[in-house]
Amino acid sequence: MFLVNRRRFLAMVLSLPAVASAAVTAPNQDTATDLVEAMLSRAHVPRHSNELWVLVDDKEATLSVFRGNALLERFAPISLGRAGAKTQRVRGDNVTPMGEFHVNRFNYESQWRTFIGIDYPTPVHARMALEKGIYSQADYDDYFDYYRRYGRPPQDTALGGAIGIHGLGSADPDIHGRYHWTQGCVAVTNDQIDRLAALVGVGTRVVIR
Repeated sequence: MFLVNRRRFLAMVLSLPAVASAAVTAPNQDTATDLVEAMLSRAHVPRHSNELWVLVDDKEATLSVFRGNALLERFAPISLGRAGAKTQRVRGDNVTPMGEFHVNRFNYESQWRTFIGIDYPTPVHARMALEKGIYSQADYDDYFDYYRRYGRPPQDTALGGAIGIHGLGSADPDIHGRYHWTQGCVAVTNDQIDRLAALVGVGTRVVIR
């Protein structure tokens, strides 16, 4: 089981130079947002030369798979949440959360053909929710208690959940090609989700920016 200690996690995050700078200079209510943005500014750098990782680009409407810096696949256009991509998401707002995530589950019997789940909301999103008043202190503590117990983030808080990358299933490919139509997930075609599922695995890093 993956154990998360809130104090150790935040200490680790704040030890990163770019993140520490943002935390020192930003007003308190914006600190968590700056942490997400600081992480995103560094997230496009592979962890090592052989890392397999995924980049979802909101502005370009693309999903790219890299091995280190080498591009393996690029899917376009993709669809995101109807309300676009933002660093802050709350349940039911149809926003795709931005940030740095990891694949944590697969559902090959999804109505969307295949669903590749990610570990949203992350501890950074939880901290942002606390500082913006979306989470109470009790909500924040409950988030970490759940994470420590089950090794994954809770999916039924004010931040919502069930975020991932999926295919179309029986959805209209024409609508997919013209509009952002999901409730917050990243959607690709059925052929593309098959190709993606063959490449990635549990633990693969996913950056949404």
